Amino acid sequence: MEGLTFDLRNTSVREINQYLHQTIAQDTGGTVAIEHPDGAHNLAVGLNAPWKVHILGHAGYYAGGMNQKATVMIDGSAGTGVAENMMSGRVHVRGFASNAAGASAHGGLLIIDGDAGLRCGISLKGGDIVVGGSVGSFSAFMAQAGRMVVCGNAGDAFGDSLYEAVLYVRGKIASLGADAQEEPMQEADYQAVDALLRAAGTDYRHYDAQQFRRIASSRKLYHWNADARHDY
Repeated sequence: MEGLTFDLRNTSVREINQYLHQTIAQDTGGTVAIEHPDGAHNLAVGLNAPWKVHILGHAGYYAGGMNQKATVMIDGSAGTGVAENMMSGRVHVRGFASNAAGASAHGGLLIIDGDAGLRCGISLKGGDIVVGGSVGSFSAFMAQAGRMVVCGNAGDAFGDSLYEAVLYVRGKIASLGADAQEEPMQEADYQAVDALLRAAGTDYRHYDAQQFRRIASSRKLYHWNADARHDY
């Protein structure tokens, strides 16, 4: 790979992130490979330039967190909070993702080729998430804006307390959360799913947007109703 290579067997995460941040301060971008990550936490966090960071193995907690403009590729699985609070750019996990993947993401695209754990996309605020496998329970809990495409199945309480985010699921849904409902797919939905699958890469282009279902908010929880019986 062209560009600079760091080996975590003899370089610390702090040194790598400091290098990236100092170079960001000069408003430049480049290509960096990180070898032997071995589940280290906080890799490639807070990037604010068009860097391409290739993590050659498994990453720990919060990899690619607070990302802006950068492209982060993880050739393995990722721990809790991958791409947490992402603003823009792209984070691609070639393996599985643990809990709270893409939490509070305001923008950008998170791709998870395998399954995602509990609360994937919790409090999503505008980012897009494409999951090649299935997502765990309470995924998209309180998702306020953005889109999620799940090529596999969804666990219990999917989309609980949704606001304006829209979810697309190809497989089975164990149960929908409070205020989430299935709605008819419109032409704009098919176009959105197709565009997100294409953006996710060639591995996703064999999926047919016609196979997905739309989940959105029924908007019963938007306003407090003192007279309601609360059995939503």
